[in-house]
Amino acid sequence: MKVMAQMSMVMNLDKCIGCHTCSVTCKQAWTNRTGTEYVWFNNVETRPGLGYPRTYEDQDTWQGGWVRTKRGKLKLRAGGRAKKLASIFANPKLPSIHDYYEPWTYEYDMLLSAPAGEHTPVAKPKSLLTGDDMSIQWSANWDDDLGGSTATMQDDPILKHMSEHVAEELEQTFMFYLPRICEHCLNPSCVASCPSGAMYKRVEDGIVLVDQDQCRGWRMCVTGCPYKKVYFNHKTGKAEKCTLCYPRIEVGLPTVCSETCVGRLRYLGLVLYDADKVGAAAATEAEEDLLAAQRAVFLDPNDPEVVAAARREGIPDDWITAAQRSPIWKLIHDYEVALPLHPEYRTLPMVWYIPPLSPVVDVVASSGNDGEDGRTLFAAISQLRIPLEYLAGLFTAGDTGPVERVLRRLAAMRSGMREVNLGREFPEEHAAAVGMTGDQVQEMYRLLAIAKYEERYVIPTAHTEVARELEEMACSLDFEGGPGMGGSGPFGTSSGQPTPVAVENFHALAARQTADSPHTPSSPSRVNLLNWDGRGRPSGLFPPDDGGGQDAGGPGTLPGGRQDATNEEPGGFEGSAR
Repeated sequence: MKVMAQMSMVMNLDKCIGCHTCSVTCKQAWTNRTGTEYVWFNNVETRPGLGYPRTYEDQDTWQGGWVRTKRGKLKLRAGGRAKKLASIFANPKLPSIHDYYEPWTYEYDMLLSAPAGEHTPVAKPKSLLTGDDMSIQWSANWDDDLGGSTATMQDDPILKHMSEHVAEELEQTFMFYLPRICEHCLNPSCVASCPSGAMYKRVEDGIVLVDQDQCRGWRMCVTGCPYKKVYFNHKTGKAEKCTLCYPRIEVGLPTVCSETCVGRLRYLGLVLYDADKVGAAAATEAEEDLLAAQRAVFLDPNDPEVVAAARREGIPDDWITAAQRSPIWKLIHDYEVALPLHPEYRTLPMVWYIPPLSPVVDVVASSGNDGEDGRTLFAAISQLRIPLEYLAGLFTAGDTGPVERVLRRLAAMRSGMREVNLGREFPEEHAAAVGMTGDQVQEMYRLLAIAKYEERYVIPTAHTEVARELEEMACSLDFEGGPGMGGSGPFGTSSGQPTPVAVENFHALAARQTADSPHTPSSPSRVNLLNWDGRGRPSGLFPPDDGGGQDAGGPGTLPGGRQDATNEEPGGFEGSAR
């Protein structure tokens, strides 16, 4: 038994309102630079729908993930070393920019400077890639506007495996939101696909990262990832992906998407797992058994033998304590209400989901019955085959049994807690019907409904003895002019000086400007106030200072005329953002 720690996430889909706040804050924090205009490390998809990039779940086309051979071994669906070597200079299995979408801005200067006239001026859409006029055809959340309509529904890869009758009825049955980030898998196919060894999984916490020094831009990782959460930066020629906000995780803070989530649907915590079982679990013969196989890989953090083995592997005691307090372990193992996304890809994903119960409740209520009455709700779950089959296509490789068990437990919690809120005793028969006790159901309710911040995010900080290691391994966008940066370009410049990413200077990084100043095709000298963080004096934002100095009350000056220390560094504000 080789015990390792993995930072993991669970999302409660019943609480997602599709506001996209997580996507916007992630975009602003990590992908607001030149070359990442189309990139969304976090995106929220409307289901049923095509997703982002379009039809990414169609592995017959995109060749992501693993397949099991007749000998019981795993191999990459896109092919092994020989095939990769043969196609290394021309990899055809990649989504195009049109499968993602061509990012755009608007000619806002037309609205601001157009002369008075008979007609209202129009801000034309302009491509952020070419600066030319464009016609908007698709975006990262296009399905959100369609709301599960038949306009694109027939191309949903999940629906293709369902009967025509079920597919047509789906539009009238339900719609829900599915937030997605990198899965930081236990058996990542992107890492195995990388010819240069630039993709790696951190030993400390299992976060999958890209070493920008090693990346050669072969883009095999884009093909290998079945979730299509690795992106190619056309400016730097490097691959980039979600880093699980590792500078925040290392200081005990949740990811940006978790911190800003309006619905409070995300949970972060450590799980301990047996690394020796990963390969066998991923190679499980029947796809329907992959859920149970992955659950068996996880180790009970309260087991004395597991604790002793973890200490032998060098896992600190406070990390073991964090694993024991982890909401992830409770939701996956104790309550068994969390499910992995597409386990049939055999990557053993570590971002799990609690499927939505709301569609079932809505259907019951629309029939004139009490949507939260236990007996009616249980009956509806067993009869309402449509959402079960679709949800099973997402979370259990088509097996509706685990999905139904999860929904029954959520229904028991909802109906039981209504009785409590009405001043009655919790109905033990509801809990017994789903294999739980009343106390367990009420504990699950507290975690899912009213958990405090420190209960939802149980994140141990990185230790001083490994801080230097982590700094040396700092990946992705290390510093200005480094391997992850391409310098200033036609889409704007920004302020900030070279600063390595490390545990010790995370809080210092939070105080420096990291926002790009997007290019506006009609007037490159303008600055978008939505992206400017108030630091420095970007060209074109303020009138010239005749005195040759900075105004006493201008940006970067503190009360009393003292200049902000973040603006004292030499070189002005000519570098591009981190």
